[in-house]
Amino acid sequence: MGQNLYLSNYELNEAIKILFEKIEEKGSYEEIDTEKTCGRITWEPIYSVISSPFYNCSAMDGIALKSESTYGASEKNQVELKEGEDYIVVDTGDPIPREYDCVIMVEDLIGNKESSVKIYKSAVAWQNIRPLGEDIVENQLIIPSNHKIRPVDIGAMLAGGVNKVKVYKSPVVGIIPTGTELVEPGSDLKVGDIIDFNSRVFSAQVLEFGGVPKRYGILKDDYELIKNTLIKAVEECDIVLINAGSSAGREDYTADVIRELGEVFIHGVAIKPGKPVIMGKVKGKAVIGIPGYPVSAYFVMESVVKKLIEQYIGFEGKELKKVNAIISRRVMSSLKYHEFVRIKLGYVGNKLIATPLTRGAGATMSLVRADGILEVPQSVEGIEAGKQVEVKLLKEEEDIRNTIVCIGSHDPIIDILSDLIHVKKKDYYLSSAHVGSMGGIMALRNGETHIAPIHLLDMENGEYNTSYIRKYLSDKNIKLIKCVKRIQGLMVQKGNPLNINSIKDIAEKNYRFVNRQRGAGTRLLLDYNLKKLNINPKEIIGYEREEYTHLSVAAAVRSGDADCGLGVYSAAKMMNLGFIPICNEEYDLAIPHEYLELDIIKGLLEIMKNKEFLKELEKLGGYEYSEVGTII
Repeated sequence: MGQNLYLSNYELNEAIKILFEKIEEKGSYEEIDTEKTCGRITWEPIYSVISSPFYNCSAMDGIALKSESTYGASEKNQVELKEGEDYIVVDTGDPIPREYDCVIMVEDLIGNKESSVKIYKSAVAWQNIRPLGEDIVENQLIIPSNHKIRPVDIGAMLAGGVNKVKVYKSPVVGIIPTGTELVEPGSDLKVGDIIDFNSRVFSAQVLEFGGVPKRYGILKDDYELIKNTLIKAVEECDIVLINAGSSAGREDYTADVIRELGEVFIHGVAIKPGKPVIMGKVKGKAVIGIPGYPVSAYFVMESVVKKLIEQYIGFEGKELKKVNAIISRRVMSSLKYHEFVRIKLGYVGNKLIATPLTRGAGATMSLVRADGILEVPQSVEGIEAGKQVEVKLLKEEEDIRNTIVCIGSHDPIIDILSDLIHVKKKDYYLSSAHVGSMGGIMALRNGETHIAPIHLLDMENGEYNTSYIRKYLSDKNIKLIKCVKRIQGLMVQKGNPLNINSIKDIAEKNYRFVNRQRGAGTRLLLDYNLKKLNINPKEIIGYEREEYTHLSVAAAVRSGDADCGLGVYSAAKMMNLGFIPICNEEYDLAIPHEYLELDIIKGLLEIMKNKEFLKELEKLGGYEYSEVGTII
């Protein structure tokens, strides 16, 4: 079968409007026990059947009596009352006979004899009595239609005699993962396998949106197999999602299968990521083809499937809260697409800083790490650094206020600090963006970060960090929080089968190298050594290949995509690689002096000196930390 072509490039809202107009199946209701309705949406208004309480009852433990029999009672003129003649004993909730109109609580009674009491103050009518219907009156509205039922609502409905409730029927959403390369989580992996996690994410999202997920087994890229499973799913479900196969490749069958069984009315929406989404129907039921890339899939689920499920359940979720922030780096965009950019957020001084994360459609961790989403409309070609933008929050604003913004060089210890500060300090967070040491220096210069991890070697005098601060941040009062001395070296395959012993070997023997990004301290270290050895960077195969973390470099070496890469010992150890030491370097945290007084920074310094953190450094290996936490 030849390649497909996209049929459309609809604007997102227009596409959703067409989807709703085309789908014949709409929401319906079911009647279920009231106690099982938490989180469900009411089909109709709920009125009480009975009053609550449905009789006059005592609000206290004590005695029920006529108020007139207490008149004149005082401290000096105590009135004696006889049981059976003047009063009866009641407990909280007991019905009050019609002949009595008040209750005196037991604490206000003076014991006299076994069958009588004395009182020292008079009572008034309806004192300590809950009258019929005090809480709920028969035929009173308890909750309206299209209301999401809460635990307290269940209590009120049961108190009002409502034992069955009509709620919107939660749509059953069929999820069909396709792809010959897919394997179940926990499988023994071989090259070319991809773990099917998308369908599990879909299931969780469907539950969150208010639907009932029904996941089918993984299907190979086989037209008839996909077709037969779709026929079955349409019979069993209200909505069907087919994951992958929505693009224009030779084995992308989703659009053709839907077209054969029903109708495709949209193939391609002007969003990025998520462009290849398919919207169609089979037997009147919505069938959505979702791209295989996880970030694309996420935004299609949030932008399209969520709205579809909400239509079925009669409830529209709240829009994400929006805040204004300053974008820290230029964001390029295309006039062809409405783009979703994942953002890290943090308050630096009185400014909310938005730092764009990796934008690839396959970058799952960008979703995990994101604090918000910046939507760039089709009409906007790009956004310059320093501009104010509107960001939709994925995180509570209070948590963002308690976040240390950390922009600069990567090291595994930053991840450990991030975990420990949240565990030990509860409400504090550390948000890191790995842009290299020079990127951290620039973030400090622009007032966009609290701290910048740096390890910048001065090629003239061999000194670390201080000369760069003097050069680029001379107008600011910057302190260095000493962190660790760490071993930098060449990461190679376990056992070093290629016998790589130096940077010189890489050039002379044409080994494949994987580099760090421009501005990274590790890249400056490489350039320093190349200059000392009089080696032209063009002689290094892979010099232009860039990764943004030490772990990414290590992963490239372990996978065999590169023969070696420069990085820290801890990353090599974590990836079970061989390691050839090159030098010791100083990895420090640069920080404006005024931020040292912030509680979150004091918390960070406390964690850095904590025995648990130092124990983690020992586990990683390759660090010397005698000066950790010292401020210079």
